[in-house]
Amino acid sequence: MENFNFNGIFLIIAILALILHANETLSEEDVPLVYDYYKETCPLAEDIVRRHVEIASVRDPRMAASLLRLHFHDCFVMGCDASVLLDDYEGTVSEKQAVPNFNSLRGFEVIDEIKYYLEESCPCKVSCADILAIAARDAVGLRGGPRWEVLLGRRDSLEASFSGANQFIPAPNSSLETLISNFELQGLDVGDLIALSGSHTMGKARCVSFRQRIYDDVNYSRKHRDKYKRYTTFRRILRSICPESGKDHTLAPLDHMTPAKFDNHYFLNILQGKGLLGSDTVLVTEDHEGEILKKVWAFASDHELFFDSFAKSIVKMGNINVLTGDQGEIRRNCRFVNT
Repeated sequence: MENFNFNGIFLIIAILALILHANETLSEEDVPLVYDYYKETCPLAEDIVRRHVEIASVRDPRMAASLLRLHFHDCFVMGCDASVLLDDYEGTVSEKQAVPNFNSLRGFEVIDEIKYYLEESCPCKVSCADILAIAARDAVGLRGGPRWEVLLGRRDSLEASFSGANQFIPAPNSSLETLISNFELQGLDVGDLIALSGSHTMGKARCVSFRQRIYDDVNYSRKHRDKYKRYTTFRRILRSICPESGKDHTLAPLDHMTPAKFDNHYFLNILQGKGLLGSDTVLVTEDHEGEILKKVWAFASDHELFFDSFAKSIVKMGNINVLTGDQGEIRRNCRFVNT
């Protein structure tokens, strides 16, 4: 017993304790998203998502824009955690009932279908949050936009935030100051705001979303119409399909030039005074220092520059407050937490 090395034993115990603590910390804290996350656990995951996004987009040309919007509305509330997909449950009010989402967000059935086939192929492996991120990428690519590698490994939230959806999702009539503030709260800068606003190069909006744009700011149109006569003509067209009351759900294209294609025409439109939403128009009318306007001109002149900036910004957006490691869960049904 005299030769027994207690110091060595204590050292080994200390090292083991450090290893266990490190592993515990790694599982509890954020684990970075990675490429090819499902290479071993579900190698066909991205192929399955892509195929069903293609099918859905053929059935409904608006669906590509709707899937992209789902990803955006998810990430701006508690992070990219698929909370937007949850239905009402156990006293929790779904984010689908919030003002920016109610009777507006679409594509839930497409995500349900994708999840069904993923569960058939690799049960409880692919998160709903990752499905949203992949589907958004494929939706943009199918409409002629850029393609990017999606970082994966998100896990799904155990809760929704009805109040967060009402608070953090930018309104279609937001001022430039409000938009900048909304994006800054998510860790996104003005460059991200401009690039991601380019999402409005495809899809449609309801009359209730752009009514204020064509009726409430008459003084602005009177002030500017004499030189170009562009505001009055465009407003006249919009007013013909969107009266001052009623027809709230009547649709108009966000990009009147190429509404089903992902391109840089959105920026050409807002430079000509033909942005559909008030939140589009403010990028060029409320930028008193001119820096945003310079970027808008740059994107309008160079679609490759826009594509590259959009891809970088949406990857950045896809990293907002993600759940990883042991956080959250992998839902078996995207509409409900696991029981």
